[in-house]
Amino acid sequence: MAAEAPGSKSAKANVNLSTADLALDHYVAVTTEGESAGVVQLFAEDFNQKIQASNAQSNSRNEVVKSLKKQKGEKLNCTVSTDIIEESSDYMVAKVTLKFEDFTKTDLVTLERVGNDWKVTSSVNSYK
Repeated sequence: MAAEAPGSKSAKANVNLSTADLALDHYVAVTTEGESAGVVQLFAEDFNQKIQASNAQSNSRNEVVKSLKKQKGEKLNCTVSTDIIEESSDYMVAKVTLKFEDFTKTDLVTLERVGNDWKVTSSVNSYK
């Protein structure tokens, strides 16, 4: 049997999420660069996304994963910066800022250690 090529991007690929930094980097790749490998693995079972806007929205893990899978290969035309707001041995809060031409999206991302991996447990988005 042939092994999977090192660069292949299968949606069911196992992604290294052994540190908070690796998980955060993968979250950014999934949400801004259309990366599809490990999307399901990245989000905790109880993940929830909140969008703060004139009409606040909330999205479940399944809704977010489904949406991100549809964006496979699509790269957002924005500048990305990340700042770690708080970090401990099993918890991290990061601010991911996406600067587009006409607006800025701020994403407060919470990650937690679940077993040997790090998972994204929540995301709160706001726009300016």
